[in-house]
Amino acid sequence: MKSNATQKVYLFTRFERFWHWLQAALILGLMGTGLEIHGTFALLGYARAVRLHNFLGLTWVVLFCFILFWAFTTGEWRQYIPTTRKLLAMARYYALGMFKGEAKPVRTSPGAKHNPLQRLAYLGIVTLLLPVQMVSGLLYYTYNQWTAGGLAAFLDLGIVALVHTAFFFLLLAFLVSHLYLATLGHTLFSMVKTMVTGWAEIPATQEVHDWEWADRHGQG
Repeated sequence: MKSNATQKVYLFTRFERFWHWLQAALILGLMGTGLEIHGTFALLGYARAVRLHNFLGLTWVVLFCFILFWAFTTGEWRQYIPTTRKLLAMARYYALGMFKGEAKPVRTSPGAKHNPLQRLAYLGIVTLLLPVQMVSGLLYYTYNQWTAGGLAAFLDLGIVALVHTAFFFLLLAFLVSHLYLATLGHTLFSMVKTMVTGWAEIPATQEVHDWEWADRHGQG
């Protein structure tokens, strides 16, 4: 008979949870003000929306730098190293297995907080999606400076705006999928609760340090 007993594991630190929720708030604020700037709706007014959008964007850049500093000084960057081990198994689980009530082929632990597909997704977001969005936003923000400085000969504001808007939709697509996947825990809000408290519930029979942790520390 399958046991439903669980144990609690401290998965996310305070700073980890802090930057996760602050970044989420900043992204939502940027999306809202960005849509108002584009005339989708009127709430703050164009001028206020622009000022708030710029402030939130610059705050996000600063926070992102702190996140990278934290990741490299704590060694948490290793959580985002891609691995092909059980990659196809996770793809099958998301495509079919979770709808049939199957168990996840990769269990969560402090040494491996993200499964192989999540690692690939987060790595692409951190190394491509977010940097392009931030750089295009900064170019937009400093348009008068780079025009006066001669950069207008190499940069076109229309292209910058197109890239910024296109990556907004990519970020929106990720946000929607992220919110959906966050509901796929053993209860509807268990994953959200984990990101609030830092504690995750895993099967009592699961070892805290799984295969990825062992591989990384030469104990596999």
